[in-house]
Amino acid sequence: MSETASDTRITAEITRIPLHHPHMRNWWLLFGLSLLLLGCFFVAAGALFLNGVGMWGNNIPVNWGLAISHYVWFLGIGHAGTLISALLLITNAHWRNSLNRFAEAMTLFAVVCAGLYPILHLGRPWLFYWMAPYPNTMTLYPQFKSPLSWDFFAVLTYLTVSLLFWYIGIVPDLASVRDRAKTRRAQVLYGLAALGWRGSGRHWARWQQAYRLTAAIAVPLVVSVHSEISLLFAAGPIPGWTSTVFPAYFVMGAAFSGFAVVLMIAVTLRHALSLRDIVTERHLDLLARFLLATGLMTAYGYVYEVFDALYGGEKQDLATLHDRFTGLYAYSYWGAVIFNFVPLQLLWFRGIRARPAVLFLIATSVVVGMWYERYMLLMTALYRDYLVSSWGEYHASLWEWLLFAGMIGVFLAPFLLFVRFLPVISAFEVKEALRETGDLRHA
Repeated sequence: MSETASDTRITAEITRIPLHHPHMRNWWLLFGLSLLLLGCFFVAAGALFLNGVGMWGNNIPVNWGLAISHYVWFLGIGHAGTLISALLLITNAHWRNSLNRFAEAMTLFAVVCAGLYPILHLGRPWLFYWMAPYPNTMTLYPQFKSPLSWDFFAVLTYLTVSLLFWYIGIVPDLASVRDRAKTRRAQVLYGLAALGWRGSGRHWARWQQAYRLTAAIAVPLVVSVHSEISLLFAAGPIPGWTSTVFPAYFVMGAAFSGFAVVLMIAVTLRHALSLRDIVTERHLDLLARFLLATGLMTAYGYVYEVFDALYGGEKQDLATLHDRFTGLYAYSYWGAVIFNFVPLQLLWFRGIRARPAVLFLIATSVVVGMWYERYMLLMTALYRDYLVSSWGEYHASLWEWLLFAGMIGVFLAPFLLFVRFLPVISAFEVKEALRETGDLRHA
């Protein structure tokens, strides 16, 4: 097959998905489920607005419950999208081209879910804009020593840059869909979204500049945003949160959970949309290797935390460590260790990395394990303070679990719309990799 024919085949295979989706019935079933979950979000958020955060199970001393645990969890999930897209773009790793588009979309929706949690956790969430440094007649400005202000700037910056990076990257493919659309409405909608893209040399030159510049801005955000999240913990005098490894530990843990979700999505889309020639076994193998590498780095953080407590010898740190091993919330610590690192060891074997179903299960285990880890970091440190009089247990309420189910809907509903109406693979970048390597399996 000639190069031109290969380009045409790849473009046709990718653009057929938004124009003629191959499995509409299955898509409607999943979208209906996501809308049901989304309804749970509106019910839980509406009840919260009426009754306040007192309806949740968190209270002194555990004033950060599932809301902040899920905030860190969702924000971590989004990090792999930026890593795959921005960092690998700068290093010219062409294997990213089959994965970056849906990884970037995953980042956007995960960051939106994360950003909603601190807002809902506020006592008066409708006044969240007070955290922004805007001019106002009351001369009331944010308290920059407050972690809430750090959250505002971190999440808003990350969301803005991620959105720009995703949209700049998808413009050429939107033009391809526009040119192949049969109905006038589709031509107009995709044409407006493509911003008049004609594929001229000048357009490509400007696009390359904007795309790489945004990538260069996005890469430091991978480190800075989750380092800031770690400071939410480390800035406070709470036993178990004072370790200097926290910034690196959080960044690696975020990448670990993010690569797991990207691997889950890659396996699912590859099977559901018949993209085996574009998302190849080599792509899954590389994702599995990255998952193994970031998992081992995260495991080092676990070991260092234990060493730090033993070496420091602080009474409260040792008590917290002992409590994680055998205390009331020990199940969360051992759940994190088992789900994160036991199935992960299967990825040392090439035969396992070549089996998509097994990779999906391992990635799911990691996502569950990282949920346990975020929960463990909060609960085991907060429920027993320095004073015995400040001890108190935490049990999440039904409303918190309903809100979490709703947040899954907030993530899934727009992601399914993305899969239905937009190119899930970057067609022009896949073609670029094919021209340079001659085979997508070696891209």
